[in-house]
Amino acid sequence: MDYREILERMHGGKVYFCDDEQLMREQLACLDKLYDFNATRPTEGEKRAALLKDIFAEAGENCYVEPPLHANWGKHTHVGNNFYSNFNLTLVDDTHIYIGNNVMFGPNVVIATANHPVHPGLRRLTAQYNLPVHIGDNVWLGAGVLVMPGVRIGENSVIGAGSVVSKDVPANCIAFGNPCRVKREISEEDYEYFRKGEKIDETALARLK
Repeated sequence: MDYREILERMHGGKVYFCDDEQLMREQLACLDKLYDFNATRPTEGEKRAALLKDIFAEAGENCYVEPPLHANWGKHTHVGNNFYSNFNLTLVDDTHIYIGNNVMFGPNVVIATANHPVHPGLRRLTAQYNLPVHIGDNVWLGAGVLVMPGVRIGENSVIGAGSVVSKDVPANCIAFGNPCRVKREISEEDYEYFRKGEKIDETALARLK
């Protein structure tokens, strides 16, 4: 199987074998870049931003990731504007991950596109297949959320901490659990209260104006 066919299968949801030498060389290059990013000092904000633009396929304005960052490829991840991720983000980006604008991740979030056949003989030979992940604008993933291959999360939705998201989540809802399930839609009350019985005060709302 030549390299072009491997890439087509890699991004086409088909089974391929990830022990190809050229694949491994490219992944090693990504690991070098991640090493440089994770070795930056907290005061080196401009250097971090430049490294993220080199690591990711796309990195929008005000894209901030707390080290350490882990990724299989880096160059298959597309990040919009005003993205924030807390510590220890893991991107299993063997195919494309799309992250919208104004998205927030808590610590220890994992976004996975890669999977393996159940067939033990194929797994022994490093077989895998990949499905892209799409995360819409204004999404918030709580601490320790795991997003599985092929999942789409709609805009404005909130995923509770520790959730395992194995199926699509629609826009404008709150979902959590293992497996992650939609609990309710975001309502007008959420624009008035930040938690039960606690109103959002005018000082905070003033920032919206």
